[in-house]
Amino acid sequence: MKNENEIHPWQKVLDNHWLLLALGVIIPFLSYTAWGWIELALTKPALLP
Repeated sequence: MKNENEIHPWQKVLDNHWLLLALGVIIPFLSYTAWGWIELALTKPALLP
């Protein structure tokens, strides 16, 4: 049986406010940056008149 005083690893992560703040800034930044790079890679060059 598990020791009652043992803290689950997810509980340690969710109790750390600074880590949650950092993840909340870094993950959207990286995902939108990757999305932008993909959009730039897939965009066809403009045809000049």
